[in-house]
Amino acid sequence: MSDRLSASSRIDTGEASHELECLPYGVNHSGEGVCLLVRMGPHRILLDCGLADISPLMKGLAKPARRGRSPLPADFVLISHAHPDHARGLLALHKAFPLLPIYGSEVTSKLLPLNWPNQNLQDISQFCQALPLRSPVEVKDGLVVELFPAGHLPGAVAMLFTYTTPQRSYKLLYTGDFFLSNSRLVEGLRLEELRGLELDALIIEGTYGTSRHPHRRNQENQLAERVNRAIADSYSVLLPTPALGLGQELLMLLRSHHHFTGRDLDIWVDGTVAVGCDVYLELLSHFPPSVQNFARHQPLFWDERIRPRVRRLQPGQRDRVGKYPCIVLTDSTVDLSEYCQVDTGPWLILLPEKTEIKINNHHKFPGIITVENYLLAQHSDGPGTTQLIHNLRPQHVIFVHGSPTYLADLTSLDELQNRYHVHSPEAGVLVEIPIGETFLQPAAPETNYEGELTELDTVVTIALPDAITADPRWRQFADTGLIEARWQGEELVLRGLSQRELLNQSSDRFILSDVECCGTCRHQRGQRCWNPASPLYNFKVTLDGYCPAFERGNEGTRD
Repeated sequence: MSDRLSASSRIDTGEASHELECLPYGVNHSGEGVCLLVRMGPHRILLDCGLADISPLMKGLAKPARRGRSPLPADFVLISHAHPDHARGLLALHKAFPLLPIYGSEVTSKLLPLNWPNQNLQDISQFCQALPLRSPVEVKDGLVVELFPAGHLPGAVAMLFTYTTPQRSYKLLYTGDFFLSNSRLVEGLRLEELRGLELDALIIEGTYGTSRHPHRRNQENQLAERVNRAIADSYSVLLPTPALGLGQELLMLLRSHHHFTGRDLDIWVDGTVAVGCDVYLELLSHFPPSVQNFARHQPLFWDERIRPRVRRLQPGQRDRVGKYPCIVLTDSTVDLSEYCQVDTGPWLILLPEKTEIKINNHHKFPGIITVENYLLAQHSDGPGTTQLIHNLRPQHVIFVHGSPTYLADLTSLDELQNRYHVHSPEAGVLVEIPIGETFLQPAAPETNYEGELTELDTVVTIALPDAITADPRWRQFADTGLIEARWQGEELVLRGLSQRELLNQSSDRFILSDVECCGTCRHQRGQRCWNPASPLYNFKVTLDGYCPAFERGNEGTRD
């Protein structure tokens, strides 16, 4: 029997040595979604179901129920919010176990159907029962749950569970995805609502690891400025986004930012992003007062009267927008070549950070597409994550939702290691949560590297051990061999420069083809010089660099 089945059977039968345990079916290390089975005393709680395949939840259930238990994967399900990585498996779960109670906030219950656009909405709109916010509800004997708005997405909640025995009460908080900052359509999680809870365990996301972000308003201004420059340069801007959350945030930003208010400009909204806007309009009473006030004076989304005009893109129009500068918001899964036609553009495609795309038939319209990434965070950064932990002061901290390397950065922080029992489990690994017992903290993963600094007349050299290259992030960091350094207080922060950044440094990547530089030299491959006659031979080169041995390639090399 696998470890996962053994752990699942152990929770299912109550054969456990502690009142609190957590079995992750999915921790979203690489997009597999979040799904956690928590046991509090005799109660089994399924937190989220972002699995594309729910078969792990069904294994072992064919056996006869023991100790009077019904053959269900849990006593009930609580969904933190409606994003696919937390909810995509719910419909299949409901069909497999129609008697299994599923709970969420009222807004989440209305947004969930957008995860299954091809299903009949009436068939799937009722399976999630709405629980009130900030109001304790006893869902099982001795087990009380209370929901608190978590930021991040309309309807997203953090869940506080209190299990009471004659001896004591046990408290566990699951944040789901949370955001401390206010965004355009959602107020941030309020720390003051959660202080003083005396938590035993906290299950928290660690999406950004220890990364530090600029203030939210600075992120918005940087993005708006980039879009503004593109429109001024006669580019159309294409913004692929998920159906819920980011697309609507971008639309509100573009409508209300000073760069665009009153501007003679069309903003087109396509696909499920437009459907998400429609559902948002039905939920206005649940939005922050500032959003409701905006909607009293002008339409929240669809508006052809006030500039910039916001219009729904109709089927068949994709190949016709972009003949003049405009902005298009569309599904992140759509084939972007449907918009970037030969007789449209030029196009600037802006992607959320760390997102890559492929554009079919790119060779048919060379020179009209620029692709860049932007940061408009939907989750709290490292300082925000640790701030929440220190305010809650739990005995145990369990990190989920993030790349293993980012989560390792968090678990190795001295400020957490010295105060809490820190866990970062993989899927299928049972986490025992002993309360009030002696617990030896496992050794933190090694994430610091000692090096040497040499200061010469004109340059400073930093030498690091080659062990640093074993980290999967090294390949991206060292992609071009170039770095950017900046001061952050008393610390010097190094950041690798990507090829995309270098290509876009000169304002227009395609101007490069007209310049005698390493980017168009026939001897440059993989951003390294292979010309024995060049002084740069066998060295990493910048694409806009130059040497006397330059020889133009047939079409320029753009590796």
